[in-house]
Amino acid sequence: MNSKNIKILDRIFTNPIQANINWTDIENLFIALGADIKEGRGSRVRVCLNDVVAVFHRPHPKKETDKGAVKSVRKFLENAGVK
Repeated sequence: MNSKNIKILDRIFTNPIQANINWTDIENLFIALGADIKEGRGSRVRVCLNDVVAVFHRPHPKKETDKGAVKSVRKFLENAGVK
């Protein structure tokens, strides 16, 4: 993982939850962690990391995630053993 990925990981686990994280940065973090990402229908993205699977929706028309999406990403990463 590079320094940008580490910063994004820190932002995901920061309290209070931040809502202005770019989705592409989160996807790049998933890739750096070794996740398998598959495109779904519409804006859906299926992510598998350490045998934990989650489906997320890419934000649109904006590129930034909302607090609910960041909370879901945080829970997914915790379940996959990432902290």
